[in-house]
Amino acid sequence: MEDAGISVGGDAYGGVTLPRSARKSPRRRRRNLILSGALSCVVLAGTGAVWATSTYGLGGFEAVEAGASGIQSDGALNILLVGVDKRDNLSRREQRDLRLGREVGQRTDTMMLIHLSADHRRITVVSLPRDSWTTIPGKGHHKINSAYQLGGPSLTLKTVQQATGLPINLYVEVNVLGFIDVVDSLKGGVTVCTPVPINDKKINFNLAAGTHQLDGIQALFYARTRATVRSDFDRIDRQQQVMSALLDKVLSPATLTDPAALGKFIKSVQASVKIDPQKDLNSLVTQLRDTSLDDVRFASIPIADPDYRTPTGESAVKWDQAGAKDLFRRIAADEDLGRPSPSPSASAPATPTASPSPLTVPPARITMRVLNGTDIQGLGARTRDALLASGFVIPETAGNTPKKDFTRTVIRYGPGREDSARTVAAALPGAELKLTDKPGIEVVLGSDQPKVRKVKANAVVTPSPSASASAAPTAAPVTRTATQNICKN
Repeated sequence: MEDAGISVGGDAYGGVTLPRSARKSPRRRRRNLILSGALSCVVLAGTGAVWATSTYGLGGFEAVEAGASGIQSDGALNILLVGVDKRDNLSRREQRDLRLGREVGQRTDTMMLIHLSADHRRITVVSLPRDSWTTIPGKGHHKINSAYQLGGPSLTLKTVQQATGLPINLYVEVNVLGFIDVVDSLKGGVTVCTPVPINDKKINFNLAAGTHQLDGIQALFYARTRATVRSDFDRIDRQQQVMSALLDKVLSPATLTDPAALGKFIKSVQASVKIDPQKDLNSLVTQLRDTSLDDVRFASIPIADPDYRTPTGESAVKWDQAGAKDLFRRIAADEDLGRPSPSPSASAPATPTASPSPLTVPPARITMRVLNGTDIQGLGARTRDALLASGFVIPETAGNTPKKDFTRTVIRYGPGREDSARTVAAALPGAELKLTDKPGIEVVLGSDQPKVRKVKANAVVTPSPSASASAAPTAAPVTRTATQNICKN
C-alpha cells in the first residue's frame, strides 16, 4: 500500500521487478522526467530527490565551491555525493533528541561516487567507507572523512579523485540532518525490514528483526547506526536500501498525483542540498530521462582489512588495492558491473605480477572453509587442523566436494578478499588462487596435498606466476539494483 511508506530490506528480501511497457504512456514519460530530476540533483542521496519539470525547476539549491569540472552534454559523468554532519545550529533539545552531543563543526558522514554511463542508461553508485585509510593531498595519510575537516569540499573532491582515479564532474553536498525533514515530508514515513535485530545502546535505538515503520528521527538512527556485526558495512547497506526506497516512494502514483505532498518533499530537499556547479543541471535531466530503478546499481569498495591498524594506532578500513583499482578501471571503461569483466586477450602480453610483496592480513582475521577435493581419506580434517594451528579461523568441520578429481589445491575467494587470499596462499605453497563471484574464502584441497606453513602479516612472499595469473579479476563484483534493494511486501 502506498500510504504505508517506503519499504527497504536487508538480506531477507528478494528481487522486485517493475513492468516495462513497450510504448511509453504519459504516466511513464512523467515518471521518467521525475526520475531524471530526482537523480540529477541529489542522485539517490539518502535525503531524497528533486522533481524537475516545467512546474518545478532545478533552482533553489545553495551553491558551494568544490572545483568540480562541470556537466557534459554527452559522454559519461561522475558525481561525488557527500553527506555532511553539521550540528552547529542545533538547539540543546535537538542535540538531546538526536543524541548527537554538543560537538560543533562539520564532518563527512557519507560519501558516494555516482557514475552515469556514456549512453545515459546505467547509473552505478559506489559507497566509500568513511574510515577508508587513504592519502589526502598535502596532508598525508588519514581517514577519507578527514578531508572535509582539513580542507572542505575542495580537498574532499581532490581526495576522492586521487583515490579513485576518476574525474568528478558534479559535487553534491547534503546535510544529513535534513534527512529527518525529507522522510517526514513523505506520507507514511519509512517502512524498513531488517533481517537482524538492532540494539544501539549509545543512542538508545532498538529494532527487532522484521518490519517497522519509522519517522524521520528513527529513520536517521536506522541509517546511521553501526551496532550490527559488520558495523560500517551494514550501515552502508542500510543507507543504500533507504535511498532506493525513497526514490521508489517519490515515483509512486500516490506522490506524483499529490502536488501538495510533492511540493513539500521538494522544499525539504532543496533546504538540505548544495551543488557545484549549478550550471547545465537541465542537461543532466535530459541525459537521465530514460533511466529506471532497474538501471541503478549499487556497489561497494573491495576491502582487504576492515579493521586495519594504522601507524597512528587508529582503526581504519584498508581497501583491496588491486580489487579497487579494477573496480574503478571498469567504471572508467563504462562497463556494466552486473556482468563479468571481459577475459584478457590470449595474445596480450602477461603482466609481471610475481614480484615480492608483503602480506597485509594476518591469519587471525581470516575466516574460511576447507573442502576435500580428492579421495584421500582424512585430508580435509588434517589440513584444517594444520590451518587452525597456524591461526586461521575455520568454524566448520572440513567438507567434501561432489567431484574428487582435484589435482591441485585451489583457493577460491570473493570480491574484496584478494589480500586475505594471498595470506592463505602463502600458508599453502603452490595452491592456485581463483577469484569467484561468491563472498568469503574457500580452500579446495587437491592431490598435491600442500604442507601448511605458518605465516604472519608483513612477511614478504613471492607468489608463483601461475597463481598470480589465475587471480586476475574477471568476475562481476557483488552489486544490487535499486529495485532489488526495495523490501518485498
